[in-house]
Amino acid sequence: MSLTVAMVQSSYIPWKGYFEMILKADRFVFYDDVQFTKEDWRNRNQIKTKDGLKWLTVPCGQPKGRNICDVEIESDYWQRKHWDAIRHAYAKAPAFNKVAPFFEELYRSQRWSSLSAMNQTFTRRIAQEWLGSTTEFTDSRDYPTPPGLARDERWISMLEKMGATRFLIGPKARNYLDDKKIEEIHRRGIELVWMNYDGYREYEQLHPPFVHSLSVIDLLFNCGDKSRDWILDKSGGVAHE
Repeated sequence: MSLTVAMVQSSYIPWKGYFEMILKADRFVFYDDVQFTKEDWRNRNQIKTKDGLKWLTVPCGQPKGRNICDVEIESDYWQRKHWDAIRHAYAKAPAFNKVAPFFEELYRSQRWSSLSAMNQTFTRRIAQEWLGSTTEFTDSRDYPTPPGLARDERWISMLEKMGATRFLIGPKARNYLDDKKIEEIHRRGIELVWMNYDGYREYEQLHPPFVHSLSVIDLLFNCGDKSRDWILDKSGGVAHE
């Protein structure tokens, strides 16, 4: 039986490419027992406002060698602040009335104290409730490996434990997966599939010019129930090796 796996660090309200990977995987692993990097997508993302792009950042203190799964969120004041920013930015978006209650509930129904738990919950619920995902979600801590393994060796060990036959991987991984490592993955019977984020179509977005790299929130408020189509219907896709 084939099993397509994707494995990525959790991110705060990530962009549409992140969700394309989820939609194309049978199992998505949140790779959160690795180093937290500040001023990265782990705890921030961008939305578009009438005054330009705006960063929404979750306060997490200094990195101090923490793994993502160990990062505690400092306070809850940001939850109201982020929801207010989103509400004001997208009040005139076509799908606002339909989408707004979903995000208001995420931001206001509880106090989030774990960055990983929050990221995973937001991502899973967006994927399942708005993008029709049937992907299985798991966590890297579900697949323990011996300490001291290099990143690519750990990946291989985890993929073999899962029985993966295909591994979806983002373009940036080419920076640290050389030909020898790629061959080793293939030798273990795992097909490597590179994501290609080219070819996304532009949709009716508030406040031109169009920007692709925003949080998926922008897509949802502008396209609502059709958001899945805008993610998957493109000229790009995946490249096999």
